[in-house]
Amino acid sequence: MATTPDPKHALKPVTYVDPSHTYAGISDKITDMVLKRPVGQGWLAGLGIGAAGLSLLICAIMLVLIKGVGVWGINQPVGWGFDIINFVWWIGIGHAGTLISAILLLLKQQWRTSINRFAEAMTLFAVVCAGLFPILHLGRHAVFYWLFPYPNTFALWPQFRSPLLWDVFAVSTYATVSLLFWYVGLIPDLATMRDRAQKKFAKIAYGIFALGWRGSAVHWSRYETAYLLLAGLATPLVLSVHTIVGLDFAVSVIPGWHATIFPPYFVAGAIFAGFAMVITLAVPLRHFYGMHDFITMKHFDNMAKVILATGLMVSYGYFMEAFFGWYSANTYERFMIWNRMTGPYAPFYWALLVCNFLAPQLFWFKKCRTNLLVLFVVSQFVNVGMWLERFIIIVTSLHRDYLPSSWNMYWGTFWDWATFIGTMGLFTTLFLLFIRLLPAISMFEMQMLLKQTRDKEKSAGGKH
Repeated sequence: MATTPDPKHALKPVTYVDPSHTYAGISDKITDMVLKRPVGQGWLAGLGIGAAGLSLLICAIMLVLIKGVGVWGINQPVGWGFDIINFVWWIGIGHAGTLISAILLLLKQQWRTSINRFAEAMTLFAVVCAGLFPILHLGRHAVFYWLFPYPNTFALWPQFRSPLLWDVFAVSTYATVSLLFWYVGLIPDLATMRDRAQKKFAKIAYGIFALGWRGSAVHWSRYETAYLLLAGLATPLVLSVHTIVGLDFAVSVIPGWHATIFPPYFVAGAIFAGFAMVITLAVPLRHFYGMHDFITMKHFDNMAKVILATGLMVSYGYFMEAFFGWYSANTYERFMIWNRMTGPYAPFYWALLVCNFLAPQLFWFKKCRTNLLVLFVVSQFVNVGMWLERFIIIVTSLHRDYLPSSWNMYWGTFWDWATFIGTMGLFTTLFLLFIRLLPAISMFEMQMLLKQTRDKEKSAGGKH
């Protein structure tokens, strides 16, 4: 005889959007952030801080162009300093956007929907910040285009065995595919903004970038094909770009850099740092714009799990570096590891272990994964820790080389810090302008997710 199941034990579908929403309600709430919401004092204050940082960056760049890289703290033997440290740090931050957008899309992970749009924008802005540093370090900035292989009367041809050239191709490809992926995903929402805008200039501007989108079956068919192809192209970029950045170090013979573990270790670290920055941006965005029903605690819970998993991978890399230094029986490798742990930069080394290994362990507990304050604080630890990691890898491997007579200390000058803080101002300015001018959350994907959620609830209700 059939019995009615206890509703307490009935299986409930996992939802990532409130089923009480309406399709029009989703569009209203997201478009109102741009079209109707007045400019707040908090947004203006943030833009002012970002603009101040951007002004500092412009001054620092002008000084480097006029006087050269001697204004930085680089010396012999530390020929690379904040420029490569900040380049790798910013590139790593940009990885989470591509992972959320491309890989999670191909894996059909629905929880990406509420955060993919601003994560993609974060990727683009981080790549812009990262790209400044290698160009500034070149010295002869006016001829940076010599890095590209093109027919010329000088009979120049790039050195394809140079890691600098690998970075040019990797970062330019990454930026191009990420920009296309982001823009193609925006097209349906730009059409919605065009139709809802009241001011003529806004209608024209959104209309131009919407490319004549009318939502026909042909449009949707071509859109889905293009979006899927771009996702397929972007997926290997998540692995390839930071693998190449890792190979920049691994192909050298310098103790501390010459390690086969660097490519996968750098990829895990990039995703680790990227998700920390997504949480850093998502918490205030959710709070100040009232997006609690779109960016739910389930999203934060999943992101915290990713940070925990990649944090353990990164920590494994730290311990393996120390093990290889000892097990190799190489005098120079052993000294490099011992110098990191006990030398003049030892406080930075132990601080990065606290930030990147100990702090994320809180995410084993669900209460911590669903506490916004804990999430935000741990994310800041990770952001700082990943910068310290780059500092330790680069500086401690260079400042004491094979000849003790050439040993030297490296500390960034005011202009090193000005350039770094200035890129933070550039990133902040671009991100604040983005959330003010474009929909920060994908409307049509949220509507599609709403339909799927309702269908699941109907299906679950029919079964019980």
